[in-house]
Amino acid sequence: MKLAFSEGRSEAAAHFTRHGWVQLDSFLDDSSARRLESHLRHRDDWNQHLNQGEKLFELDRKTRAGMTDERRAALDRAVFANARDGFQFRFEGIRVPDPPAEPEAGPLGDFARLINAPATLALLRGIAAAPAISFGDAQATLYSPGDFLTTHNDNVAGKNRHAAYVYSLNPGWRMDWGGLLLLMDRDGSARALVPAMNHLTLFRVPCDHSVSLVSAAAARPRLSITGWLRSR
Repeated sequence: MKLAFSEGRSEAAAHFTRHGWVQLDSFLDDSSARRLESHLRHRDDWNQHLNQGEKLFELDRKTRAGMTDERRAALDRAVFANARDGFQFRFEGIRVPDPPAEPEAGPLGDFARLINAPATLALLRGIAAAPAISFGDAQATLYSPGDFLTTHNDNVAGKNRHAAYVYSLNPGWRMDWGGLLLLMDRDGSARALVPAMNHLTLFRVPCDHSVSLVSAAAARPRLSITGWLRSR
């Protein structure tokens, strides 16, 4: 797996300083990005992540396949009811162990290793103007129609998060399909970013943000790898 982004570092850093976010196009070389996308879309070990208030739940695909239609409908109603007034999410994920634990073999582990390579960390530290960053964590995420993530800011005590990233793997994604990363401004407006193919979006923590509901019209689930750049 190869890092492709090299030119425009100073421009990216200036944009991040002005706006608190930046999008790095063609982050990996094309073959690495295509191989990573194919690998993740063909995996069957995705767990659905959802919450009820501060309680977190994970449901594997076998468990969900065994649910009755009534149980699935009741779960949908509860998720959307909780989203009306509070923090709520639903999506599928594959976790990667945090450094210094060794990631799994294969493309997802290779991406986690690349994020933590000295050259990549130096690049992202410079763009984010955060010299304290010492490692990055990672999680693959898959948003199917009806999945979403409501507004939050990632500022969790003790996690030492300096910046968040979303690496998107969605060729031909249309804005109409939803799944947009919404970065909120202080005046109540928002920047909507399409989860395009081989783009890495980097934004400052804390920053209010959300992922909009994925439409039933989406041709495929919204695929990305997300994480935070942290210090120990």
